[in-house]
Amino acid sequence: MARQWSEGHSSSILCVGASSGLEGLLASGSEGGEVTVWSQEGTIVGRVTLPGEDDCTSVVFGPAAPGQLYVSHGDAVSVLDPRNLKGPVEEFQGAGEEEINALTVNETGSALAVADDSGAVRVLELPGGKVCRTLRRHTNICSSVAFRPQRPNNLLSAGLDMQVMLWGLQKTRPLWILNLQDVAEEEDDQQQQQRPGQLFNPPLVHCVSVASCGNIVGCAAEDGRVHLMRIGSGSKLEQQGAVKAHNQGASQAHFASFLSHPYWLVTGGNDGQVVLWELSKHPVVSLEVKASAPAAPRRKGKSKAKRKEQSRDKAKTPPKGDTEREEAEGEDEVAEAAAAGAEEETEEKSGLKLSISHGDKVNWLCPVVLKGEPSVVVADQSSSLTVYPLSPM
Repeated sequence: MARQWSEGHSSSILCVGASSGLEGLLASGSEGGEVTVWSQEGTIVGRVTLPGEDDCTSVVFGPAAPGQLYVSHGDAVSVLDPRNLKGPVEEFQGAGEEEINALTVNETGSALAVADDSGAVRVLELPGGKVCRTLRRHTNICSSVAFRPQRPNNLLSAGLDMQVMLWGLQKTRPLWILNLQDVAEEEDDQQQQQRPGQLFNPPLVHCVSVASCGNIVGCAAEDGRVHLMRIGSGSKLEQQGAVKAHNQGASQAHFASFLSHPYWLVTGGNDGQVVLWELSKHPVVSLEVKASAPAAPRRKGKSKAKRKEQSRDKAKTPPKGDTEREEAEGEDEVAEAAAAGAEEETEEKSGLKLSISHGDKVNWLCPVVLKGEPSVVVADQSSSLTVYPLSPM
């Protein structure tokens, strides 16, 4: 059953974050600079209104230091003590060139990245907040950033220029860029043949998330799709595809790291739906699942001659896994056809497991374990939070 957490804010809640610490605190930020910290039960631990009363656009707990809460408002980032919300412990003024849209902290707690309206991504050293990198390649608002788990020097960014980029922090140019408009146009051409005259929204990207394995990326976009990418060895983009997730723009996509494997994704959209996806069978993800699976034990008892004969056969006919990998890397048309596919096939492999009719446009989603129960906290146009259990799994 849905639960309401209320009285924490006086205006629309724009962002939610969860701590990985033992207490499992949550934080939310709203219009007018209000920040509220919540317990696991939904009781208010503390409230504060930040100086300047700019809208709070992102709240992030430090993974390595859960006692630090980073909040973006205007072009500044405030560092708060979630147990003692009297005011900022530290202020990073001018952290963004323009208004900041999103924050992310790497796993080691050594870097904070901010995405802003100018399209720039700035990387700040922690502690201290000194700007050590400014990454410029987006040609419109940069809406979202996410560090790759297990790779603290790799950063993904996405924006309203419909581009997704992977950065290595040693350099100021991206390792690769994927233009979702090009991808969407090819898919839309195929769909126009099936449904002539239907209009499709451009894939402006609102949110980017990376699975805990570090190799699967999900992006919520205005075309209603969640665009998926698999990062291979050498940080190369190996494959991309999509799930048609929402009837209107998809505003949120977050991997839930606490479920049975890394490929559970929670999405929300302007259609008021909150959806749980199990993506392990999706074409973009399935090769990653195979690669991370433990090797099967070797059978004994085959003769040397038999093994030689089999090895000659293998040399003539490459193994299926290798064939798939070659197709993914070398034949774009094949990869894209597999990702888009026939509509029935996409539905079968999309892995929809739970759909919740929330009813209001989703501002933010935060998958979290509350009192041992896998849950999702939803922020919308109201001043309250709604908590749904994430079952069945």
